[in-house]
Amino acid sequence: MTLGQQALVLTIMVSAPALLVALGIGLIISIFQAATQINEMTLSFIPKLLGLVLVMLLLGPWMLGLMVDYIHRLYTSIPAMVG
Repeated sequence: MTLGQQALVLTIMVSAPALLVALGIGLIISIFQAATQINEMTLSFIPKLLGLVLVMLLLGPWMLGLMVDYIHRLYTSIPAMVG
């Protein structure tokens, strides 16, 4: 049960930065589109893509470290679960 809870917390921690950046950029672009009355659906794609690439470059090692640490704890706890 604890491993499942840790997996959910890890999923939230790893996905939150990318989701928040995409949400923020989308909100800014939608406000810009509402103010200028530009109704182009693809206008927000490139800024979101660049924002997500930037997040992955800056926070990718941290995210990978969290995931590797969780997998290491998962594999080392297998003997305790089995016997």
